[in-house]
Amino acid sequence: MRFSTQGIVCGSLLALLAMPMSVIAADKPVAIVNGKPISQKTYELYLKQRESEMPSNANLAGNRNVIINELVNRELLYQDALNKKLNKDPNVVFALDQLTRNLLIQADVSQMAKANPISDAKLKQIYQQQLAKMDMTEYNASHILLKTQDDAVAVIKELDGGAKFSDLAKSKSTGPTGPNGGNLGWFKAGQMAAPFAKAVAGMKKGTYSKQPVQTQFGWHVILLEDKRQATPPSFEDVKKQLLTYERTRELQEYLQKLRKKAKIEIN
Repeated sequence: MRFSTQGIVCGSLLALLAMPMSVIAADKPVAIVNGKPISQKTYELYLKQRESEMPSNANLAGNRNVIINELVNRELLYQDALNKKLNKDPNVVFALDQLTRNLLIQADVSQMAKANPISDAKLKQIYQQQLAKMDMTEYNASHILLKTQDDAVAVIKELDGGAKFSDLAKSKSTGPTGPNGGNLGWFKAGQMAAPFAKAVAGMKKGTYSKQPVQTQFGWHVILLEDKRQATPPSFEDVKKQLLTYERTRELQEYLQKLRKKAKIEIN
């Protein structure tokens, strides 16, 4: 079950929500390097970052001195960069500006999310709306893939004359399913090329296409073996996806309001 989202920008902004925004109250320094303290807050944040990079069973918190010494090394390099005036380098200044922008965007999106919580009731309403739009029909079909329309017409004539579909698929199909009688297994219409899907949707169980069906792969003769209604995913299975969907929709809506009030010139 897929719930589409609109706007690459929105998706990127929502991804920022995963970044830690909370801070821990400053405590006494965990180390002092050339008179510059490394705060407990810095230690806690760095520990979280390092833990996110390590396997789940890693116990970095139990290696406090290792983390502190990494922070000392970082501070030494930071001070060395300042002594070299790298903070004045135009490329570094630009990169720092981009990082600041990202942090402020993150804070703005996070604040909007906190100010507008999305309830389970709202998500369930969206779930039902999306479910109503979905075609849960699955098809089991076989096909014979041919290079030309004339070849496909000839195969249909053989079927009309009583030839067995699977035998023709094995002897004439140019597709990879030919050796197994052309069977494609179970699929939803959206998984197939549009002309193929349209043809299958209009067929009755046990019938074959009376006209060749053209796709980008060639010409198909199709046999609809069976069809059924698939079981939709549960609300819990797609709850996170629904939340992302609704957050994206709300953010897109908010951005449209900001754009209406803004003076934008695109060159």
